[in-house]
Amino acid sequence: MGRTVPSYRQALEGEIRRWKGFRKALRGKDVEAFDEMMKVCRIHASAAGMATRPVLAEAMFMSILLGQQKELMEIRESLERLEKQFRQT
Repeated sequence: MGRTVPSYRQALEGEIRRWKGFRKALRGKDVEAFDEMMKVCRIHASAAGMATRPVLAEAMFMSILLGQQKELMEIRESLERLEKQFRQT
């Protein structure tokens, strides 16, 4: 017998397709940023699927927030390394 509930990955791809009109209305860097956010959702699909949230968007938002937090942490670490190098000179 087939599955009655789509997997998280299948549901995610459907949700991303439903945002096609929004993406199409974006310009330049905004399209790139949107695509990057959807990429982050795909990267964290396994974790989001394990969260078993009834609202798909909640898991998507958490994935995007996690991606943003990781990027902030990387920027902070880079800045601290640069500051340390600057103080040593």
